[in-house]
Amino acid sequence: MSVLVVAESSEGKLKKSTFEVVAYGKKVAEQLGTNMVVLAINANEPNQLYTYGAEKVLSVTNDALKTFNAKIYANVIQQAAEKESAAVVVVESNANGLYVAPMVAVSLNAGFASNVVALPSSTAPFTVKRKAFSSKGFNNTQITTDVKVIALAKNSYGLVEGEVAGTIEEFSPSVIESGVSSTSIEQTTGKITIADADIVVSGGRGLKGPENWGMVEELAEVLGAATACSKPVSDLGWRSHSEHVGQTGKPVASNLYIAIGISGAIQHLAGINSSKVKVVINTDPEAPFFKAADYGIVGDAFEVVPKLIEKLKNFKENNA
Repeated sequence: MSVLVVAESSEGKLKKSTFEVVAYGKKVAEQLGTNMVVLAINANEPNQLYTYGAEKVLSVTNDALKTFNAKIYANVIQQAAEKESAAVVVVESNANGLYVAPMVAVSLNAGFASNVVALPSSTAPFTVKRKAFSSKGFNNTQITTDVKVIALAKNSYGLVEGEVAGTIEEFSPSVIESGVSSTSIEQTTGKITIADADIVVSGGRGLKGPENWGMVEELAEVLGAATACSKPVSDLGWRSHSEHVGQTGKPVASNLYIAIGISGAIQHLAGINSSKVKVVINTDPEAPFFKAADYGIVGDAFEVVPKLIEKLKNFKENNA
């Protein structure tokens, strides 16, 4: 019996969020009195996982797995789980994880819980706390199957280091045909992605047009943040749909979320509700976002944001 953790990488580089999942998996393994195994697909430096408690890493190197395909990845995870007699499989509760985890659960006859935010409160019965109702509430879910699949919500456990002397085992699973092919893939390079960002700066229709997005990008650059937008902005073509955050876009669980000129439709708030600190800048004091925000500035973004950028630049220069 073991705990299998799936480590995500992008262009060979392990994602920061993966280290949190590995640290979490290590603690779950300790609770169950067993060992943790990490499955790393096309990761250039899988030994980095030792820092977070990975004593054994199954390293897979296969060009057919360079592009994420849920069906293929689920099958590879299934093979790894069966090889290691995994009692628990842990993935990240992000877009890829939520695509692949239900498929893995079906293949292993396992129960599945998404958006898990804490260590199991009990291992017999196996009980986990998870977000529910668009992150507005929580429930405690029991998984009674022999094998359990859980998806950990970002920033819910933390980066807990516990370095060990690990080993790497080359793993060569069979790769199935998915029946799906990609004709083209466009990737953003040189920018922090929304999924990996600790800070997200987001803009809405209050910015009046795409020509005014420069101050959003400048603020993001000063903060080392990712840029994002509301659904109307992406629908209007001002920004790419890849930047659309919210219930119908990408979920955000950053440490800091700054909303500029976004009124706060319920779908948007549901998608960013897991962010730890939310800041809103809006001219309308009655905007719904103010009720959800930790901090709010009632003011014109075209006046507030440039001053904020100036203050942050001065702060960084004086504390360099």
